[in-house]
Amino acid sequence: MVTSKNRRTLHGKQIDDEVRGEIIDNQFRDYVFRITGGYTFTGCPMKRGLFTNQVVELLLDGKSGHFLPLRKGQRIRKKIRGCIIDWDIRCVQMTVVKQGPEIPWLSTLVPRSLGPKRASKLRKLFLLSKDDDVKQYAIRRKITRKNGKVYTKCPKIQRLITPLTLQRRKRLKTLKKRRWLKAQKEAQDYAKLLEECNKQKRSKYFEKNRVT
Repeated sequence: MVTSKNRRTLHGKQIDDEVRGEIIDNQFRDYVFRITGGYTFTGCPMKRGLFTNQVVELLLDGKSGHFLPLRKGQRIRKKIRGCIIDWDIRCVQMTVVKQGPEIPWLSTLVPRSLGPKRASKLRKLFLLSKDDDVKQYAIRRKITRKNGKVYTKCPKIQRLITPLTLQRRKRLKTLKKRRWLKAQKEAQDYAKLLEECNKQKRSKYFEKNRVT
């Protein structure tokens, strides 16, 4: 968070500028940060490449990164803050470029309690082939109940290709082929019936003209 003490030291900086850690706080000595973004007190986000310290209205599309279109080609006019930091910036987002001495609350890694569920991501994580059983590599976690009993739990693997899945795919493929053959046969029968009807109409027309 940008406080009243260090806000003035960041005035005039812009996105992609590198900042020494001593400017922000003494505990970040020997650190170097890179500014990646931020937002104002009203929640207006900063945009890279917009060289101003004011809020402007821009016509944005889906490629801008600040707007998610609901249909193809949709655009919207939205308020965007420039990339230069000034008094109205509430929060500045940064990444660490150079790391200094370790800070306990900053450098401690929290282990992941949940692993990947998708079969392809498990194969990518453990470098598995298609012949390997993905179920054996699902990450399990320990859970302790109120009575002190400990048991393990793992997620259900998603997008797993099983014999039942292949059977269903085969069935859907055969049903689709049957529908296609049925439609083709019905089209041929309709074409024959239409041809017969046209023959009868032509014969009736010629008979009528001969009599007259």
